[in-house]
Amino acid sequence: MRAFARPLFGRRARLRWVHLILGGALAMPYVFVGAVLVGPAADDTGVFTSLPLQLSSFGIGLPLAALTSLFPLTRPLESAAVRWLCGVDADRLADGPARGRVAKGRTAAWYTLHLALGGIVAGMSLAIPPFAAVLIVLPLVAGLRDSRLGLPEVLDHSWALALAPVAGVASLLALAGCAAGAGALLARWAPALLGPTPEDRLAAAEARAADLAVRNRLARELHDSVGHALSAVTLQASAARRVLDGDPEFVREALAAIEETTRRTVGELDAVLGVLRDGDAPGTAPAPTLADDLDGLLRRTRASGVTVTALVGTAPEALPPVLSREAYRIVQEGLGNALRHAGEGVAVTLRVEVRDGHLEITVTNPLARPGRRPGPRPGGRPRPAGIGARPALGGSSGPPVRGDWRLHVRLPMRTAT
Repeated sequence: MRAFARPLFGRRARLRWVHLILGGALAMPYVFVGAVLVGPAADDTGVFTSLPLQLSSFGIGLPLAALTSLFPLTRPLESAAVRWLCGVDADRLADGPARGRVAKGRTAAWYTLHLALGGIVAGMSLAIPPFAAVLIVLPLVAGLRDSRLGLPEVLDHSWALALAPVAGVASLLALAGCAAGAGALLARWAPALLGPTPEDRLAAAEARAADLAVRNRLARELHDSVGHALSAVTLQASAARRVLDGDPEFVREALAAIEETTRRTVGELDAVLGVLRDGDAPGTAPAPTLADDLDGLLRRTRASGVTVTALVGTAPEALPPVLSREAYRIVQEGLGNALRHAGEGVAVTLRVEVRDGHLEITVTNPLARPGRRPGPRPGGRPRPAGIGARPALGGSSGPPVRGDWRLHVRLPMRTAT
C-alpha cells in the first residue's frame, strides 16, 4: 500500500504538484489577456461560463507566454524551481540566461509546457476536490440531494447514490495520478529543455580556465613572495648571529627586518590561501606593486647584508597597475636569486627606467664567491614572473654578461595599459 501511495502522495510528488500549481498561477495573466481577445465572441454570461471560450483564451495565452520567456531571467528562475521542486540535479541544468537561438527556443518550449500542464492541473485541483467531497458525503447528507448544486440526474437512483463515494475517491485518485504524471513528465524533459547547450558548456569551460589561470597566478606570486622572504630571513639571521657580540645595532636592524619580512609574508600567505580556498574574487588578494612596495623590498634586502644600488629613472607611481605589479615580482625574484646564489655581502645593482616605450629592469650581481656553488640561474630566472607566464605583457629577458649574473627584462608600456 505504501509503495502504491508514495508515487502519488509522497514528498517528491507533492513538491512537483506545487511546481505545477506555480505554473498555473503564472499562466493566469496570459489567460486573462486571451479572454479579453475572445471577449467579443462571448454572450452576456461572459467568457468563463463557456468551456470552448475558456479553452480559446488558454490557447491564445500560451503563445504570449512563449514570447515573454525570451527575457533573460526566465531560464535561471525556471532552473531554480526545477532543481528544488522537481528533484533534478543542478549539474544537468543551466544557470545563466539563455544565449543563442537553440537555448532560447528550448527555454520557450519549456516555459510553454510548464504553463500548459500547470494550468490544466491547477484547474483540476480547484474543481475536482470540492466535487469529490460532495460525492463522498452525498449518501450521508440528505439535504445535499435536495439542494441546487446541479448534480447529475443519475444520482437520483439508489445504486448511483451508493456508488457516489467510490466515484468521489476515484476522482481524487485520478487528480493525484494526473498531477504525478505531469510532474514526472516535466522532471524528465527539464534537462533536455533547460540543460546547458554547447555554447553554455563552452562559456563554462572558459570561466573555469580563467579561474584556473587566476589561481595559478596567485600560487606563482605566493611562491615568489615566500621564496624571497625565506632567503632574506635566512641571510639576516645568519649575519646577525655572526656579529651578535660586536655590533648590537646591526643585530637590532636585522631582527626588525626579519619581523617586518615575516609579518608581511604571513599576511600575503593568509590572503592568497583565502582566495584559493574560498574562491573569492581575485582582487581581494593584496598585490604588491613597484610604486607602493619597492622601498620596503630594498630595505629588507639590504638588511640581509647585501649592498643594493637602486637606480630608478622613472616614477613607479606613473606605471600602469598591471605593469607595476609584475615589475615588482620581477625585481623581487631578481634580488631573491642574488641572495640565494651569490650570498651576503654581494653588491647588487638594480636599474629601472623607461626607454623607447618599454619599461626596462636590470638586476646585476657578481659571480658567487670562491667556494660557494653558484645557482643555476643568472641573477633571476630566465623566465621571470610576468614574462613567460603572462605573454600578454609582451616582455623578454636578456642573457647574462661575462663576469656578472645579469637579468634584463623589457616590458612594453602600451601593451600593459
